[in-house]
Amino acid sequence: MKMNNLIYAPALKQEFRCRVPLRDARQLFLVDGSVQGAGSPLAFRLEDGEQMDKMLQIIGVRSEGGPQELEFEDTFHFGKGSSGKIIQCAHTFSLDLFKTREKVRITLEEGAAAEFVVMQNEHNRAVHETSYDISLAAGAELKMVFLSLHGGEILNRIDVSLDGENASCELGGLYLTDGDQRMDYDIRLTHNVPSCRSNQLFKGILDDRGKAHFDGLIKVVPDAQKSEAYQANHNLLISSEAKAYTKPQLEIYADDVKCSHGATIGRLNPDELFYMRTRGIPMAEAKLLQQMAFAYEVLEKISSDQLRERMQVLVEKRLRGEFSRCQNCSKNCC
Repeated sequence: MKMNNLIYAPALKQEFRCRVPLRDARQLFLVDGSVQGAGSPLAFRLEDGEQMDKMLQIIGVRSEGGPQELEFEDTFHFGKGSSGKIIQCAHTFSLDLFKTREKVRITLEEGAAAEFVVMQNEHNRAVHETSYDISLAAGAELKMVFLSLHGGEILNRIDVSLDGENASCELGGLYLTDGDQRMDYDIRLTHNVPSCRSNQLFKGILDDRGKAHFDGLIKVVPDAQKSEAYQANHNLLISSEAKAYTKPQLEIYADDVKCSHGATIGRLNPDELFYMRTRGIPMAEAKLLQQMAFAYEVLEKISSDQLRERMQVLVEKRLRGEFSRCQNCSKNCC
């Protein structure tokens, strides 16, 4: 495993303990877009056939005294037949008006396999825009789960290109808003060759005046026969002022394919709430149970049992409103 100028640096000047990583996971800190101690962007590379023995957690932080506006790029390259698991976390260390523009390039060569879990957890006034440029060669398999837990404005642009036959891509996402927060997902997934498969499931839970936009396009080019592509976006509105906008799209130029897309926007089920109330469950707890059940379909896409359980705890804390109690804290219980 090669990472240009990579330095493992578990200690920061400011007191911080991330609750996400597993016991045996490696950690790497990116401070204001640069590898801590190296001053350069992240360049991760697995050689042909290389298998990561442990998960790598990349903890990106925006620090007090750092630039308020920042733009940087990270690269991940998985060689032929290699495999690895990555956790990417985004945090803020102060209440400065951070504006971050991040580019992430992910390349999987023939037969490579990669799993990414992306957790975004910044303060109420931070703006973070991330553009993912992803390319998969023949037989490559990519799984990505996005958890947008907290932030003033979070925009994820995800561009996936299936460039080799039998490539497979699975995307999942959960975004949570309250206050005046905004979460946007803009996805372009292109089947460029025959016999590839893609599956997308994105869900949002919106409270207060929170807003979310989902814009997803699946494109199947001419001659990309035997393609399978599925996309779903579901949104749960907790308050009358929350708003969700969804636009799933199919653009198909081949005739031997299996493709579908769909979207829903709804509210908590009153019959289910009534049933739980008759069983002695308080209203607040009944609402939380419904929301957690709604969210779990995305969380269960995380393959690691320990990591999935820790993410589930963070989602529950978020839905209970524990992050919102600390308006003058930038770490949001993480």
